[in-house]
Amino acid sequence: MKIAFMFPGQGAQTVGMGKDLYDKYEEVREVYKEASKISGKDIAEITFNSTMEELSKTENTQLAIATMSLGILKVLEKNGVKPEITVGLSLGEYPALISGGYLSFEDGITLLNTRGYLMGNKVEPGNYSMAAIIGLDSKIIEDVCKEIAEKGMFISPANYNYSGQTVISGDEEAINLAIDALKEKGAKRALKLATGGPFHTIKLNKAKDLYTENLKEVKFNKENPKAKVIKNLDGTFYNENDDMVDILSRHIVSSVRFDKAIKTMQENGIDTYVEIGPGKTLTGFVRKENKEANLVNINSVESLESFLENFRKGE
Repeated sequence: MKIAFMFPGQGAQTVGMGKDLYDKYEEVREVYKEASKISGKDIAEITFNSTMEELSKTENTQLAIATMSLGILKVLEKNGVKPEITVGLSLGEYPALISGGYLSFEDGITLLNTRGYLMGNKVEPGNYSMAAIIGLDSKIIEDVCKEIAEKGMFISPANYNYSGQTVISGDEEAINLAIDALKEKGAKRALKLATGGPFHTIKLNKAKDLYTENLKEVKFNKENPKAKVIKNLDGTFYNENDDMVDILSRHIVSSVRFDKAIKTMQENGIDTYVEIGPGKTLTGFVRKENKEANLVNINSVESLESFLENFRKGE
């Protein structure tokens, strides 16, 4: 069994997520306690008892999703489950780096606390929208975005989720134009998303510049990692020659290449893809590319115990 751990990003959150895990496992409660102490926020209270509006604030969402994922990770590690590869989507890259041994738990939570605040509060003002384009080659999407941008509007690909889905971000007017144009060019679907922030675009350059200073204070372990970690930036593995400060700062303003990450996992013989945290987004992306993959979602006591039982049996 060659396992990849996959950690979700924003959009997967729900009020109450992980409460059953928190109630059952001391290890999970300890992760929430430590993350709350480091961040200065009561993450359990925000996750279990706040409103969806409060939880969905970027500065809360990133911490809440990562803490749930890291709580599950702690139980998996205690039971001897080790991945060959780890990967995350956007904020999920931080639990992936912690799991892979590149980043300490304390530094990871500290960085996400800052990153969430900056991405939520240091955005160039504008009326932004996002849309998922399904069933169209990404090169066609890039060309349409370029044509619209040449008219003086802001628009850019933000997430390449798998070969058949790309998310674009931009001015409301630009996104509306793009949706019409891409439907004409053969897109199966073009859907406006509830998320409106221009994440992973140049509109977060100020956040990127401020965040760089925080990254410079962190010690990364590039020499002795526990697992291979895939970069969102280009879908390749981190290595000991990488400039982690440069990569993780550019991560905020660069497109997420999860499509390339899936290809890298396939090329490295991964047969079991384990999504750790809320939702089923990443296993959904993998399923589109690999119908034969063994896909596992761990987001509850039931799903965690089922996986551990199968793992012990070698299934």
